[in-house]
Amino acid sequence: MTRKVHKIAAYCMIGSLTFMRGVNTAYASTEPVAGITVLLDDISTNAKIQDQEIGDILNPIIKYKDLAIANVSNYVNIRSEASTDSKILGKLYNNGTATILGIEGEWLKIKSGDVTGYIKSEYLITGLQACELADEVKTKLATVKARTLNVRSKADINSSVVTQVPQGDRFEVLAEYEDWIKISLGDKIGYVSSDYVDIKTDFKKAVSIEQEQERLKLEKALKEKNNSTSSNATSSLRQRIVNFALKFKGNPYVWGGTSLTKGADCSGFTQSVFKNFGISIPRTSRAQANSGKRVSMDKIQPGDLIFYTKNGRINHVALYIGNGKVIGAASRKEGITIKAYNYRTPYKAVSYINN
Repeated sequence: MTRKVHKIAAYCMIGSLTFMRGVNTAYASTEPVAGITVLLDDISTNAKIQDQEIGDILNPIIKYKDLAIANVSNYVNIRSEASTDSKILGKLYNNGTATILGIEGEWLKIKSGDVTGYIKSEYLITGLQACELADEVKTKLATVKARTLNVRSKADINSSVVTQVPQGDRFEVLAEYEDWIKISLGDKIGYVSSDYVDIKTDFKKAVSIEQEQERLKLEKALKEKNNSTSSNATSSLRQRIVNFALKFKGNPYVWGGTSLTKGADCSGFTQSVFKNFGISIPRTSRAQANSGKRVSMDKIQPGDLIFYTKNGRINHVALYIGNGKVIGAASRKEGITIKAYNYRTPYKAVSYINN
């Protein structure tokens, strides 16, 4: 049976940008529907198109008619005006999506997440291509529930914290484990506890400058905290080394010895003290002076080694304990004793402790 039907050409209209797809159908209208213009073209055909087939074609076009998808290597800036000289309001990462609000020359006005601004059209996929890609660019997103959430280097509570993220932030989920989620933070990859995020499949949205600044603020605070912790740990180590060395005050000096109780010479004493803390240093004073990190005499700290010379050659070492004093195996007569650091003219100072 031969019947007369209509050919529909469906257009996604975005400003002056027009994209077309043609389909055959027995149903047609000349009325624009939500930005889709339907044109009539009478032809004869044996084809019979069902309502469901029409819906399969037109529904995605209608649903995503204003969709734009970022097509960049990393991210594209969202600006306050249609100009590269205008203020940056946020970032839209690759495959992130936005809603098109209008067009100004080569620029599209968009809204994505909390950001409304402008992106050059060359960095965005729009029209029918965006309609076709819409479901493909959807991804699993994790929304932070905790006030501040640690992002760790590994899926392990004991691993280091690489950064922190604030409540409400959303991140792409790269993988899911039993108790952990692997997420992407733009230029970083990390792991968060699954207990503190909600996960759902959705479009990636833009990150505002305010959101990015909040993340950087948390990251800076974490770095300062880690530096403080590291500094305190170093100070604690220095003090523990000094306290340990002081236990052997009054013990004998023995040339060539390394025993903190039965007797040691100057370099044997310092070597044995550091050995107790897992720090390996050379055996002789000259070798100790030529290793480690040289320290300016006006910046010496407890736990540093101070060296002295005789006839132009290093022949003695002592451990600086603070307050202008050192402890060391001085001589057979004095044994291990405390003296002013400058009881002889210091030649150099060296540190074996990472500051």
